Amino acid sequence: MDVGTIVARSMRRYRDRIALVGPDGTKTYGEVGSRIFQLARALRSLGLETEDRVLDLQSNQNTYIETDLGISSSGLCRVALNYRLHPNDWVRITKDCGAKVLILDAKFWDDAAPVREFVEHIIVINGDAQGAIPYEKFLTKESTEPLKIDISPDTLVSLNYSSGTTGNPKGAIRTHRNRMVSLGNIVTDIFGRTPNENDIWVHAGPVTHTSGLFVLPFFTFGAKQVIHAKYEPELLLEEIESRGANATALVPTMVARLLTLDGISPDRFKNLKMLGYAGAPMTPEQIRECFENITTHMVQYYGLVEAIPPVTVLSEADHRLGLEKSPEVLTSAGNPCTTVEIKIVDDSGNEVANGEIGEVITRGDLVMRGYYGAAGSDPNVTKVVRDGWLHTGDLGRLDSDNRLYLVDRKGDMIISGGYNIYPREIEDVIAEVSEINEVAVLGAPDKEWGQRVTAFVSLKPNSTLDEKIVVENILEHCKSKMASYKKPKDVFVVKEFPLNSTGKISKKTLKLQLEKDRGV
Repeated sequence: MDVGTIVARSMRRYRDRIALVGPDGTKTYGEVGSRIFQLARALRSLGLETEDRVLDLQSNQNTYIETDLGISSSGLCRVALNYRLHPNDWVRITKDCGAKVLILDAKFWDDAAPVREFVEHIIVINGDAQGAIPYEKFLTKESTEPLKIDISPDTLVSLNYSSGTTGNPKGAIRTHRNRMVSLGNIVTDIFGRTPNENDIWVHAGPVTHTSGLFVLPFFTFGAKQVIHAKYEPELLLEEIESRGANATALVPTMVARLLTLDGISPDRFKNLKMLGYAGAPMTPEQIRECFENITTHMVQYYGLVEAIPPVTVLSEADHRLGLEKSPEVLTSAGNPCTTVEIKIVDDSGNEVANGEIGEVITRGDLVMRGYYGAAGSDPNVTKVVRDGWLHTGDLGRLDSDNRLYLVDRKGDMIISGGYNIYPREIEDVIAEVSEINEVAVLGAPDKEWGQRVTAFVSLKPNSTLDEKIVVENILEHCKSKMASYKKPKDVFVVKEFPLNSTGKISKKTLKLQLEKDRGV
């Protein structure tokens, strides 16, 4: 099975149903499907061959769905450029993947100037520019009939580049097989049933990130997708409360903003049947707040650039179990999905016993085919997949019910005075302090101890406590909850956290700023 086959089937089966509602209008499945295949044919008319790379630079709008499914349906390889990245990162990605075509929104035309010189063809959306082909003109000259082309399950469907926060972005090769496996795991393990015409998915956050995983599953079964130009908590609430939207996925920082809205209550979110979250963990306290103020229909999922999500899922039932009987379950990333295997291994690759911490490795058709370009020829990078197992670089443990508990990234682990310290453990404790909105813990350089545990916190909007008192409360709470060597040596209160291109708190930025302030 491939993406084009699914699109053609949905186009026929749900022709008159509304498929997309977005900033650029409303379209039926028949209309969207026709435009998808017009794009697929137009791209092939440029002389491109199977697996040739096409850059795609857009923010949230209907055409993002068209290009996602259109490039995939043509047998070509889509390389989505995250608009939040710096243009220098776009150039690195462009040079690494050797793309011949750039599709971009006109609002990014100037910023993308360094990229444009490396491609042969430029298609511009929402505008016109010298040397570029207007998107609508590009489509209309082609037939709306499905493109008949032989696409194997192992054909490259996309290159997904890491955000570049720990070095140059690396392009993970994803295939049609990977995407089909993700589709199945989303329906079976996240959504828990087959979507239908009564389901309305809201792309409230960037479709370039976690929300984009749900494009194909909901398109497959004829559900409606609503696209917001940017994340606005008030608009999401209105979509759910007044227009009947019943499913969405957010990163925890977005959930935190939703919790700050005035007058929220579960009654206003009664239409919501699934609130998915991913990208970073939520603390048990944050989850309790969501249960009390938003919904009990919560699902967490975990995945990587190198292993298309979901890898594991913490189900709605597990969330209830965690709140009612077993609080520790709320700190879990859940069980492996239907098609996924997971093991925990030591530094020698030997599997460890349940409860012991080691590196998380995973196997299955969700794992990338490998890295592309420079990373694909670097032996220090390519060894992440060994004997079919992806070595994730995440540290974790499994419990007796095979639930995965992520402890931290290997690179985030703090070593202080010879002790291994896991920031996630400390973050969970600090989050229990009532005034805390978000928290990030990292290791700062220390001449005596090697690294010192350093915490950054932001306060809830209604907090009236003096920052000094908040810091004292945090230190006192940590003293009562953990070993002395794990307690933060420093606590800094920030108004808001820097975020990386995927909406996660950027610990790298925090660490660089701290080192700059201290002249390290």
